Amino acid sequence: MRRTSFALIALAILLSAGAVEAQTLKIAYINSQEILLSAPGAEEAQAQFDQEMSSYQAEIAQLETELQNLEAALQQQQLTLSPEAKANREQQLQAKFQEYQQRTGQLQEMANQRRAALIQPVMDEITAVIETIREEGAYSLILDAAAGSIVSADPALDLTQEVITRLQATGLDGNDR
Repeated sequence: MRRTSFALIALAILLSAGAVEAQTLKIAYINSQEILLSAPGAEEAQAQFDQEMSSYQAEIAQLETELQNLEAALQQQQLTLSPEAKANREQQLQAKFQEYQQRTGQLQEMANQRRAALIQPVMDEITAVIETIREEGAYSLILDAAAGSIVSADPALDLTQEVITRLQATGLDGNDR
């Protein structure tokens, strides 16, 4: 009984391996960073993001200045302060630093969400073009060289320029979002 089940498992493995060999595995790759740099609408999305982030950067700069001023005042007055007053100032400085860290984290999260929202229409278009190319070329798999998953590949398998050409042909611009 055990010998029969082993033989059946071995036969199933051989048959599945033969089925895989019968299928042609067609693979290509792209460089998503290069595509994103050349994609219509990406530069406009980045410019809008940079403009919107200027207020965040100003707020962070103001908090940094307040921290530096508090620290400088403490350094200048530490010899003349009583131990209680010095401890109080150090506590104020620590509280301000925690506020700075918390607000910086909040602003960074908001910035990440905004960047994602601005670039999403461009990414959707890129994905659609890649999927169309994959279907038309009957590719089983398209890898991303920018993700670092490719150690070595035939340059003839690189579809990056074809994706860029098709994206530019669609004419996606900032008004389509």
